[in-house]
Amino acid sequence: MRAVHFGAGNIGRGFIGETLAANDFSIDFVDVNETIIDALNQRHEYDIELAAPDHKKIHVANVDGINNKNNPEKVVAAIEKTDMVTTAIGPKILPFIAELIADGIKARQQQGNQTTLDVIACENMIGGSQFLKGEVYKHLDATGQQFADQYIGFPNAAVDRIVPIQHHEDPLAVSVEPFKEWVVDQSQMKHPEIKLDTVVYVPDLEPYIERKLFSVNSGHATVAYTGEYLGYKTIGDAIKDDKVLAQLKQVLNETGSLLIAKWDFDKADLKAYQDKIISRFQNPYISDDILRVGRTPIRKLGYDERFIRPIRELKDRGLDYSTLLDTVGMILTFDEVQDAESVELQKMLKDTDVATVVKKVTGLHDQALIDDIVNTYEAKMSRVNA
Repeated sequence: MRAVHFGAGNIGRGFIGETLAANDFSIDFVDVNETIIDALNQRHEYDIELAAPDHKKIHVANVDGINNKNNPEKVVAAIEKTDMVTTAIGPKILPFIAELIADGIKARQQQGNQTTLDVIACENMIGGSQFLKGEVYKHLDATGQQFADQYIGFPNAAVDRIVPIQHHEDPLAVSVEPFKEWVVDQSQMKHPEIKLDTVVYVPDLEPYIERKLFSVNSGHATVAYTGEYLGYKTIGDAIKDDKVLAQLKQVLNETGSLLIAKWDFDKADLKAYQDKIISRFQNPYISDDILRVGRTPIRKLGYDERFIRPIRELKDRGLDYSTLLDTVGMILTFDEVQDAESVELQKMLKDTDVATVVKKVTGLHDQALIDDIVNTYEAKMSRVNA
């Protein structure tokens, strides 16, 4: 079997590519990075190293590269014949590949290829595949959409694996943590006969998406923003501080109470899941830069993102969200000149009253909650300026 995978970066090669290869797929990696694409086409293989004491190596073979900027027709031809399409490119980039996927679907239709196909967006977002579907359908006429409705699935997925910033002389080398989790919504699949080993298929993905978002993403960001507020530069150094660890554990307690109330997760199972997350953040082999984990603070403060959404839903249920709120106050102090969103956020806070900024970036209309965030931010800033 063959897969077309958009995104030949560290996540693409070190997680999705590794999983596909372990399931006997050959892979066409699609990317605009000429160095990586050229290396894939020269060698057709690469190694992954696990960030663990034994530094185990995993070999991935039967891979090729396609530069979608220079050779879009090759991408379309690959999609025409492929058995699966996956992505790991970042939520903001999905619209830019939608036309290529649409052209691939048109090619399948024109060639009479009625083999069903699933397109799985493996992104750090809720509803990634369905979002991509909407973007793809913009480039299909009514007949193309009818064909896609019948033969092309866009099952949502939840993915989780930490791939820290790294630098290698070999452009294809990649280091990843041993832990990985890939969950797919089986109800949205058009080709359920293809099931990958180590991938979990569930009838309803939303509980698992939220468990990951409100645990891994909320937790990792909490360590980053609390650590930055206290003067640390790396996740590894920050989490050694008892104050950072306590902040993380309390955030997980709050988001955990929401997950139990909303989805009826088993309390002991969820606690074990959270403990595993904490141990992953403490892994000395994957210490990450706080700047990387904390980047794009405006996006992370979004209405349905990892802090505001659980705060909203905890408040609706009368449950505690005080530590999440405290962390949001620290996010608003995040001042990193290397991150465009941080620069934009700090400029907004300088030029506009804080309540207006909070309302704009969070999408909140609950004035009491907006006021709470403003007060928390101002208290945080008073300590910064003291």
